[in-house]
Amino acid sequence: MSETEESPLKGTEKDGETEMEEENPNYSEELENIQQESKDDDTVAWRDSQEAEEWGRAEEEEEEAAAREKTEEKAGAAQQELFAEGQEETTVQPQEIPKPVISLERLTLTESQSVMSETSSETHGSDELKHSLPSEQSTSLSSQLEFPELAVASSEVGQPSSPEWQSSGELGENADQMPQNELGQETRDLAPEKGQRRQEKRISYLIEEKEVQPAASISEDSLVSTTTEDILFQKDDSGSMYPLTMTWSFGWNSSLAVFYVRDATQRVLLYASAHTVVIYNVFKNKQRHLQGHPNVITCFCISEDRRWIATADKGPNCLIMIWDSFTGIPVHTLFDSCPEGNGIRAIAITQDAKYLATISDAEIQKVCIWRWTLAAETPACTLDLPKEYGFQNYLTFNPTNNKELVSNSKTQAIYYLWYEEGGILTHSAPLLTEKTFNKHVGKFSQSIFHLNLTQMLSATMEGKLVVWDINRSPPFVDGPPAIAPTSLSLPYIKPCKLVHLQNESITVLTTVDSYIVTGDAKGHIKFYDHTLSIVHWYSHFNLSSIRSLSFSKTPATPPTERSNYPPDCTLKGDPFVIRNFIIGTSDATVYHLTADGTKLEKLLVEPKDAICAISCHPYQPLIAIGSFCGMIKVWDYERKKYLFSRIFEKGVGVQSLTYNPEGALLGAGFTEGTVYILDAMSLENETPVPFKYSRSNVTHISFSHDSQYMATADVNFTVAVYRVKVKSGQRVWEYLARLRSHHKSIRSLLFGVHLDSNEPRLLSLGRDRLLIEYNLLRSYRDHLNVLDVHRTDQGSHPTCMIWYPPLVKERFLLVSNSGYKVKLFNSTTKMCRKTLLGPVFGSPIEQMQILPVKTAVELQKRYLVFINTDKVGLQILPVDGNPHKTSAIICHPNGVAGLALSYDGRYAFTAGGLDRSVLQWEINLSALEAAVSLGGEDLTPFYSLVSGGREGKFYRELEDYFYYSQLRSQGIDTMETRKVSEHISLSELPFVMRAIGFYPSEEKIEDMFNEIRFSEYVDTGQIIDKISLPDFLKIYLNHRPPFGNTMHNIWKSFDILGYTNAKGEKAIQREDFLKLLLTNGEHMTEDEMSDCFASLLGLNPEGWKSEPAASSVKGTGSGSVRACSRVLRFRSVL
Repeated sequence: MSETEESPLKGTEKDGETEMEEENPNYSEELENIQQESKDDDTVAWRDSQEAEEWGRAEEEEEEAAAREKTEEKAGAAQQELFAEGQEETTVQPQEIPKPVISLERLTLTESQSVMSETSSETHGSDELKHSLPSEQSTSLSSQLEFPELAVASSEVGQPSSPEWQSSGELGENADQMPQNELGQETRDLAPEKGQRRQEKRISYLIEEKEVQPAASISEDSLVSTTTEDILFQKDDSGSMYPLTMTWSFGWNSSLAVFYVRDATQRVLLYASAHTVVIYNVFKNKQRHLQGHPNVITCFCISEDRRWIATADKGPNCLIMIWDSFTGIPVHTLFDSCPEGNGIRAIAITQDAKYLATISDAEIQKVCIWRWTLAAETPACTLDLPKEYGFQNYLTFNPTNNKELVSNSKTQAIYYLWYEEGGILTHSAPLLTEKTFNKHVGKFSQSIFHLNLTQMLSATMEGKLVVWDINRSPPFVDGPPAIAPTSLSLPYIKPCKLVHLQNESITVLTTVDSYIVTGDAKGHIKFYDHTLSIVHWYSHFNLSSIRSLSFSKTPATPPTERSNYPPDCTLKGDPFVIRNFIIGTSDATVYHLTADGTKLEKLLVEPKDAICAISCHPYQPLIAIGSFCGMIKVWDYERKKYLFSRIFEKGVGVQSLTYNPEGALLGAGFTEGTVYILDAMSLENETPVPFKYSRSNVTHISFSHDSQYMATADVNFTVAVYRVKVKSGQRVWEYLARLRSHHKSIRSLLFGVHLDSNEPRLLSLGRDRLLIEYNLLRSYRDHLNVLDVHRTDQGSHPTCMIWYPPLVKERFLLVSNSGYKVKLFNSTTKMCRKTLLGPVFGSPIEQMQILPVKTAVELQKRYLVFINTDKVGLQILPVDGNPHKTSAIICHPNGVAGLALSYDGRYAFTAGGLDRSVLQWEINLSALEAAVSLGGEDLTPFYSLVSGGREGKFYRELEDYFYYSQLRSQGIDTMETRKVSEHISLSELPFVMRAIGFYPSEEKIEDMFNEIRFSEYVDTGQIIDKISLPDFLKIYLNHRPPFGNTMHNIWKSFDILGYTNAKGEKAIQREDFLKLLLTNGEHMTEDEMSDCFASLLGLNPEGWKSEPAASSVKGTGSGSVRACSRVLRFRSVL
């Protein structure tokens, strides 16, 4: 193995040796003297141990304890001597020889434990540090991280016969494999091996603690250190402990590279999809997913040996993660790489995988170099780049020198040199203009180091190469300088030549073996020698613009008689022998080129634009995916096999897709307003010409249960209806009518069935808070009749609507709104029957669907699948506000655009919109049910939603208010016997709500009354006029604002009501404000408004007086309650 191919850890060990020798050159000699003296005294120690064998067990234990304490004291003294950097000579008396040896060993263990503990707290968990380094190459984590001199001294002395130093090596090999919380205990509890003589325990505490433990009882090697290349796809992925588990990714981020990870017997690719890195085995048709990033991955790279993968993202809580590609395990995570949350724009890893370099995505970009193999949480060096350099978006190391880097923006190439000893990163960035060569240069695309090691190359979008000379200073020739470089000794680059290679834009520039390789915008791939003379090219494949080239790590096989390598461009026409490679193009296609025989294979053909439209077949394992590039692609999602596709004319993008209930038709809405009805199995048109009754995006398509009607909605708030007519014995689709029924975006379009007939009914829900039902029977050509219009919300706007499953006798519509609430509306009267707390995962529900069932038994237990801005979730029905009934996971950090469910309820699919991916999620209902059972029964889950829980101050106050309300209803001053009950009158509900700090509007109070009154009406026919404390707690938790009332919301209200004054501040005239209070929102009289402001300003002393008698249902109550009531209406207007 060459030096460049050695492991990161081995390189670190070597560096540690060098540093030790420089800092304390006499240390090895001192350690040799100690060991030699120890060996000379072995005979004396053995004689003493033979005499001690006759001692009793009790005395032996006492003396061992005393020796242990004394050893620890000596260890502390030895530790101080070591940290003195070897400036003083160590003097050891002969009779004390065993003790310094013990101290050195204990020092190594103790210090490594402390180092691991400190690093663990910085890396947010012990598991991350345990995998921070490649375990297969780590012989002693503790000694290599902080005390490399101990391991060096041991190897230099080279005394395998010494039991002390042998046991040290054994412990060091296993120290990095133990959990951090068990490492100290493991070394303390190592028992003597059975059959060892007791006198051996008297030689030294070191032997007793280390040497005698059987190897089988020590922690096993980590999976990272023992794995082979094949283990990743040998894992059993059949079971999952999570409610939602990602099983497949359709599509990939074609703006990033695709890497060739494995070859020979298996062809494995590496690419990014949204916030996940996918390792795809082509031959086995299997995927493995590296999940852990909270944001979309912006860049990633892989080491030369294809073992280590580094990924980075951009956004809040951005991460840099290093993965083991053999196992898929994350070995190290950098949490604070960008405290500002800007993320990483470019990343590179050295040839030996020891160092990582990143460029941030901030306005002032920062270049950082990381010693990731040492589990360092801070960069070894940083450099802030001036704005004049442009936005650097490409970065790479020198393959032969891991201290040199090059990056470029569109206008500037930068050379970097890292002085590791001083922690300094210098750079050279000469300005390149058209006057430099008196020619137009063009914008840079990528830059690399030349094969001759003395030059750099920068490719441009004009088909040219800029050749830079690297002027390295003399101190760097013989190694890095020992001190910080001066301005006179800094290396620099200067442009020396401009080579016009071709006319097409060069999009990829790389090297392989002895060739310089380019890929261009015309899909051509060209190979040049070190003199930039053309050797070979591939131009007959008709590829689109090249985005990435990745060559196999296996060298090409030499040509034989059976080989069919193409000839090169020389006069001899020698065979052009090159490695197989992977090609990624701008149209999201991935190819594999086999050089021997020039065989080009398509591996992936995916949509190149945003994906917003997905739909699952109603009774087959098929999913249709539509993209803005005009492609509709159908997959078999169980076999993960592409079936067929259709690409529509240029400029037409697919916005929405829906199968009809029979699965024979596929409705497609397009971005320019066209509506197609397609055959589901061939994607051919079912109508002679498509429908074109809209001028904008068709966002929704829905079929009636009998497939007699189809409805669409567009971004212009218009609903259009189509129906089937029988003409000449054939079913023909025709346009019926359209209506602009909303004045804000339409959120849901839903067909249903009338309860008293089998006729379809059509409803639409808009962001304008209107729920509209249409009368299809009375509609005719160009006239869509409206049956009913109902307002669903007062403040929040609705986000989606579905039919609630028949879990009860009453038929409901389930509506979600922007206030994190879900409401149940009677499907006939449109009365709000229940308001419940919905899933609270950062944003409200955007879409939801009921999970399909296959058997009648499953109808008794139903589930809801939903998406919000960036997550997909699962909820157990019926909805009751229990937070433990809901689970969610990030699926598309940049936004979810669509949701679909498989016909058997086993899978959920999410479309990522701009990230050009569709993710398949396996649903595990047992895991969700287990979470619910752990959350408790009855009111236990709800107690956790209030401050302090069941025994907290809030709930105690609620109980007091609840029983005080009973006193109010019976009269404060009455002398009659009190009747204590578990219920309060329904009329007391708003007063108790306001007393505990929740001020509902009059409409919300009416919704609460209806919810309680008719809660048992369908079952018993009775109206409820009282409420118990447990039911009151649920009503309160489900109706209150999920995050309380904040000043931000109040300021936002005044921003809407007010105007911008001359100072640029928001303001409102007093007269205008009072007029708005009296005329807008819920009705408020002048007297009520006066009382409200008096209470707000503290002018009303009623709140401090004793409570007056109140027995009437319409009684005024206390002054504080009256003031709160006025505040309620004041807030409802805002």
